[in-house]
Amino acid sequence: MLELLRRQGIRDERVLRAMARVPRHCFVPEALQPLAYADQALELSSCATISQPYMVARMTEAASLSPADRVLEVGTGSGYQAALLAELAQQVFTVELDPDLAVAAAATLRQLGYAHRVQLLAGDGNRGWPEFAPFQAILVTAAAPTFPRTLFEQLAEGGRLIFPEAAAGQSCSHRLYKVERQHGQPRTSLLGYCRFVPLRSA
Repeated sequence: MLELLRRQGIRDERVLRAMARVPRHCFVPEALQPLAYADQALELSSCATISQPYMVARMTEAASLSPADRVLEVGTGSGYQAALLAELAQQVFTVELDPDLAVAAAATLRQLGYAHRVQLLAGDGNRGWPEFAPFQAILVTAAAPTFPRTLFEQLAEGGRLIFPEAAAGQSCSHRLYKVERQHGQPRTSLLGYCRFVPLRSA
């Protein structure tokens, strides 16, 4: 998997080493574990997936994390991305709308020793987690219908927001953006194209 990621353009060795440490197969249903390290998304439920390793690595690399960072993840899913972020940042705050997924993810993160660095909330990630803002990075793991202004406002100055946007009428292809907060204003760059499940709200 790591060699494939390198061939696909992932250059940050910290990200690659973190992906080598996190046991991806522990975050997928038992029946899908033989596919855990294939470069493809896997279905967790009718409304949630675990993203393909390349997309996880691409978003994490774009977040440019440092060991002192506090990170917000919107869309915990199985907890895999949160575990990866915990390998790279000081503290991870992750929000999952589906209560069953939240419970399962919390159990997996606890079993693998990430509970002390990951706080998980079952709730609406569109609202962020203002009690713990500001964050140096925010990653959204589902396609937002519009620019997530509420999340942007929870970024620290110089912080990075990574999110896919589902453009109107485009159900098959989404745009992946990196938004940096500079002097309180968004500075947006297009990272590429992707496909995610829709970002849901309560």
